[in-house]
Formats: sequence, C-alpha cells, structure tokens
Amino acid sequence: MITAFYPGSFDPMTNGHLDVLVQSLNVAGKVIIGIGVHPGKKPLFSFEERAELIRRSLADALRGRDDDISVVAFDNLVVDAARAHGATLLVRGLRDGTDLDYEMQMAGMNRQMAPDIQTLFLPAGTASRPITATLVRQIAAMGGDVSAFVPAAVLAALKAKLND
Repeated sequence: MITAFYPGSFDPMTNGHLDVLVQSLNVAGKVIIGIGVHPGKKPLFSFEERAELIRRSLADALRGRDDDISVVAFDNLVVDAARAHGATLLVRGLRDGTDLDYEMQMAGMNRQMAPDIQTLFLPAGTASRPITATLVRQIAAMGGDVSAFVPAAVLAALKAKLND
C-alpha cells in the first residue's frame, strides 16, 4: 500500500486542498496531511483548529475513508516528515505554470535529499484553480463571501473567528 504525505499550511483548508486530497486517494491507499507549523508565523487558525477543520471537511466529502487519512504537525523538512510517517510519495497540487516552476525546484531538491521519496503533481480542477488560502483569508477578513472557495465547516469557522 502506498502512503502519501500531503504537506501545507492549510490555513484554512480550501476546496482546492480538498480537490487535491480526493485525487491523491485515487493513487495512495493512505494519505497523511502534514500541517507545517512555524514558530515565527502567526496563522489565523491554530494547529488544533486547522486539524479539526480538515477532519470535519473530510468527513463530509469522503465518507468511509476516515481510516485512510490522518493529520499531523511537522516543523522540519518535508522529506524528513514524510519519511518519519512512512510515506514514499509527496503530493503537491498545481494551479498554474507559476506553481509548476516553484514545485519543480522543490521536487528536485527533495529528490536529491531523499531519492526514495517521489513527488506527485496533481492538477487543480478548473473550479479550484484560482483559490489560495491567502486570498480566502483576505476576502473573508474584508467581509467578502468565500462560500464557493471553502468547505462548509471552514466557512463557519472563518465567520466565527473573524466576527469575534
């Protein structure tokens, strides 16, 4: 069984993240979602909040696959985190050519450091290509409607967080 590691900040989880995750489960039997935790950065949602939002979003979208997905924190190199969790595949979503250029550099460096771990690029679906977590946070903070960009659980959490 192939185990994949899908790293990111997931602050917050978007429909784009969800799209890539669903695709990754067509390739890997198990997917570990790695939430990058950086002490110098102040995310909108804590690790615990992000992990819970991911779990709730996945429960709605991927019924019956709960045992195939886990959520972990990491603060080291992606390849080291993947290896520590038994993953042999890194999953990366691509929205456009800019993502491809950046991700190709990362994949090359990761391959040099960990030739036993392969990188799989998955294209974002048409509807999720323009979505970024940064834009979602900015639009939501300015009172905009982000319901088309995030799962229902994330939408409710954004409203609660930003209306405090």
